[in-house]
Amino acid sequence: MKRTIIIFIILILCVLISFLYAYNTYVAQARELGNYNKSYEDYYNKEIYGLELATIINKVTDNNAKNNVQKDENGNYIENDDTSIKMDIYIIDTEEAYNVEKIYSLGTERFVQNFNTAKFKCTKIEYHEKSKKVKYLYFEQTSN
Repeated sequence: MKRTIIIFIILILCVLISFLYAYNTYVAQARELGNYNKSYEDYYNKEIYGLELATIINKVTDNNAKNNVQKDENGNYIENDDTSIKMDIYIIDTEEAYNVEKIYSLGTERFVQNFNTAKFKCTKIEYHEKSKKVKYLYFEQTSN
């Protein structure tokens, strides 16, 4: 009888510990996702200078490289439904949107030289359906 009670208590403890571990893992992943997305969502509908946008360009490029996002033959990142981030920047003078890869390949230093005091605004954010992470950012130049 004592042996049965001890085994039953051990089983209950194992189930309880497993549940707590799974819950803590879920909370940690949710917090990590929230922090990741917040680092990009903070720029939504907010005007920033070109210098800060250059930091975001570097961050997006670094994120894609760190997550081993594949590139196509033109050097553009290929969306992977999980961790890739695409970003376009609309420039008033040329009336054209440029992708982050194009700007990064020309040099963020050059971008800063040309657009240091220009203002930009993030007008669009999209998320991956699978991972719920930010997958696309669209910035528009609002002033020179």
